Amino acid sequence: MKRNAKTALSAALLLGLATAAYLLWSGWREDGLGEGFVSGNGRIEATEISVATKRAGRLKEVLVSEGEFVKAGQPLARMEMEDLQAQREEALARLRQAREAVGSAEVQVAQRRSDYQAALAVVAQRESELDAARRKLPRSEKLAQEGFFSGQLLDDDRARVQSQQAALAAAKSQATAAQAGIAVARTQVTGAQANVTALEATLERIDVELADSELKAPRDGRVQFRVAQPGEVLGAGGRVLNLLDLSDVYMTFFLPETVAGRVALGSEVRIVLDAAPQYVIPAKVSFVASTAQFTPKTVETASERQKLMFRVKAQIDRALLLKHLEQVKTGLPGVAWLKLDANARWPDRMAIKVLP
Repeated sequence: MKRNAKTALSAALLLGLATAAYLLWSGWREDGLGEGFVSGNGRIEATEISVATKRAGRLKEVLVSEGEFVKAGQPLARMEMEDLQAQREEALARLRQAREAVGSAEVQVAQRRSDYQAALAVVAQRESELDAARRKLPRSEKLAQEGFFSGQLLDDDRARVQSQQAALAAAKSQATAAQAGIAVARTQVTGAQANVTALEATLERIDVELADSELKAPRDGRVQFRVAQPGEVLGAGGRVLNLLDLSDVYMTFFLPETVAGRVALGSEVRIVLDAAPQYVIPAKVSFVASTAQFTPKTVETASERQKLMFRVKAQIDRALLLKHLEQVKTGLPGVAWLKLDANARWPDRMAIKVLP
């Protein structure tokens, strides 16, 4: 009797296992969509954006909370930048001085031009005096030869000519010096203007850094989590917030090598989430990996090659996401169904069903 009981128990266990296997196989068969379709498990993901500081400093305040939706350009946090404010005031003072220096240099140029014109006038005067002395000397020499003019007066006229020649040479030298002074003064103006330009650039750079001290949202999204708190000292590039762009949402799943080679970009995908199986979300293949994942480095046999898995990304339509931003959640698991045969027809239960 004991032997019969054991035999009956073993038969019952085998029958139960067979029944369970059949039910699992039946369920799998019912979930399948037939020829031309393939599926893969994955999770909903979105593009992540790190909001970070451009320069080192202390975090002054955070203006948004985790889970909050933000718009592009919206202030999210501010850094303490008293040192930059002081640098800006210093740059402004130096800029005012530089502009005054340009004015002073331009006055010097005008003064040197005036000196040059005065020197030219002296040169003209000396040339006139020399011309008069030269005209008078021949007459004095003739009168001295005829005895009507003393030798002393003749010597004085000759000395006057020489003196006027020397005076003219000196006047020309002064004019040349005055002209060189104009060039020097113009160089000073150029240097002063270059200093103004440099200080204006410094001021602009400081203004840019001050603007960067207010961290703004680079695009629309939702605050996923805070990385830093007010009062913390952050280094250059220190992260403050993490955002999710909910208009760029996709599911990543994996397909075997025998299937991935048949997947084309733009192929239709239908996504069913575990949390909301009543909805069918449309998507399209936007990426197929060119290299396999979870594969041995050396593949030698056919059985090993069948273990090759390729990453596939299904992108959800942006317009659909923008209509339901409040409902979009990342990290949700689900199944992505992919249509390999363009002529295959989606079953009725896989018709697109989304929130109105």
